[in-house]
Order: sequence, then structure tokens, then C-alpha cells
Amino acid sequence: MTMMTPVLALVVWTLIVWCWMYAMRIPAMQKARIDPQSAIHAGSLSSLPSEVRVVADNYNHLHEQPTIFYALATYSFLVGVGDALNIWLAWSYVAARVIHSIMQIVVRRVVLRFMMFALGSVLLMAIALRNVIALFAA
Repeated sequence: MTMMTPVLALVVWTLIVWCWMYAMRIPAMQKARIDPQSAIHAGSLSSLPSEVRVVADNYNHLHEQPTIFYALATYSFLVGVGDALNIWLAWSYVAARVIHSIMQIVVRRVVLRFMMFALGSVLLMAIALRNVIALFAA
């Protein structure tokens, strides 16, 4: 296993949330008789129920901070800092993002979701710090 395996796992999770989003959104739009063309502008689907919107919100979140993860994991892999600890940190980050998704979509408790976001941020900082240390140790 390499640093790239957790990257694949997070990509797969993101695609699962994408499917979840449309499985919720399309029936809700049909029920509300929303013309898909009206979704051309951001916020035009804000009338959908919260349980539908939170999935789309989470899908968007999976394209924000995880971009840092993708860059760090790729960098670690390419420069040879994908050691066992960084791989463990990467898997921990993926787990934190999956739990974050569940907190946002299912549990809907902002404080718990924030705790998972903060944990993920600390994990990213640890991977980045280990890469910086390795850079200067070389």
C-alpha cells in the first residue's frame, strides 16, 4: 500500500456522495416541480428540504479541503515520504472525511462535524510538517 491508496479511497467516497446527492436531489426536484433549467444559478435549489441540501453541501465540501490532501499525498508519494506513518495519517484523514460526511448528512450536528473537520486539518498539518522536515533533513 502506498500514499496513493488513501487518495483512491477518498475519490471513491466523493463519488459515492455524488450518487447520494443525485439520488436525493432529483426526486426532491420532481416532487417540488422544479424545472432543472432553473438550477442554472447558484442557490436556486435552496427551496429543497434540508435533508437534500446537506448532501450537496457535503459534496461541495469534498472538493474544498481535500484538495490539500490530494496535493500532499501526491507530493509525499513522489518524493518518497510515503512511509508507514504518513500512510497511517493519510488513512486517518480519509476516515475523518467520511465521518465528517456522515456528521453533516445523517447526524446534522455542527459541533461534531466541526470536530471532525478540525481533526482532519490537524492530520493534514502533520503530513505537511513531516514533508517539510524530510525536505530539510535531506
